[in-house]
Amino acid sequence: MRVTLFGASGLLGRELVRALEGEAVSALCSRDADLRDLTRVAEVVRESRPDWIIQAAAYTDVDGCEEHRERARAINCEGAVHVALAAREVRSRLLFVSTDYVFDGTKSSPYETGDTRRPINVYGETKARAEERLLDLLPEVCIARTSWLFGHGGKCFPATILQLASTRPEISVVNDQRGSPTYTRDLALALVELCRKEAQGLVHITNAGDCTWYEFAKEIVREAGLTTVVKPVTTVEFPRPARRPAYSVMSAASLQRYGVEMPNWQDALQRYLEPAPHLEKA
Repeated sequence: MRVTLFGASGLLGRELVRALEGEAVSALCSRDADLRDLTRVAEVVRESRPDWIIQAAAYTDVDGCEEHRERARAINCEGAVHVALAAREVRSRLLFVSTDYVFDGTKSSPYETGDTRRPINVYGETKARAEERLLDLLPEVCIARTSWLFGHGGKCFPATILQLASTRPEISVVNDQRGSPTYTRDLALALVELCRKEAQGLVHITNAGDCTWYEFAKEIVREAGLTTVVKPVTTVEFPRPARRPAYSVMSAASLQRYGVEMPNWQDALQRYLEPAPHLEKA
């Protein structure tokens, strides 16, 4: 496959480069092509003329999006549209990475791909609007929603918990938000498999199982062999600029239709905690 990857230097992008080894990959970061620059985006896509474009670049700071709304919209929505327009021009397939935060979290059973988008924060709003516009521009687009990403090479929840737990006897973590942690290595392999299988439409991709942030933190501390006490707190006790869905678990049915299975999040966490020399050297 000829693949053009936007967001190659990010948490997911690094693993996508690794998962695409052996393919003809044009791996781009924001220095190579700013998504807000339609002319430049179109230029790099014309140069590479890929079979697939994977759009993994985004402004993912959920709290930062609340403060920098215009930047969030320009990158996450308009930037995605720029990539879709470029894909349409050269007749490339497009895989767009989206989020569980397009949902409001009021359900108590896993979200299906057909459930109504109802975001409650700016990040989710920009992604939801991007999804709608991409489906209009490219009906055959594949939109891959995922959640609670963690991996090597950047900031993520397990890295933060390990840092805090190594310096404090007790840490407090919210226990009333439930979702599915997703290891970037597993996600990258699944995304590449969807490209190979010519996937289209909405697909939900997370590691199997679900937990609260508190339960996730407890498992991180336990697996790391640390003695730090993890204390459960409510979202009200731990206010953040952006609201988070209370429940954003997503059904795996759409992924299973393509014959792709994801390992459970506990297994993924164990593998994350193993040394990753290929990324430590990056």
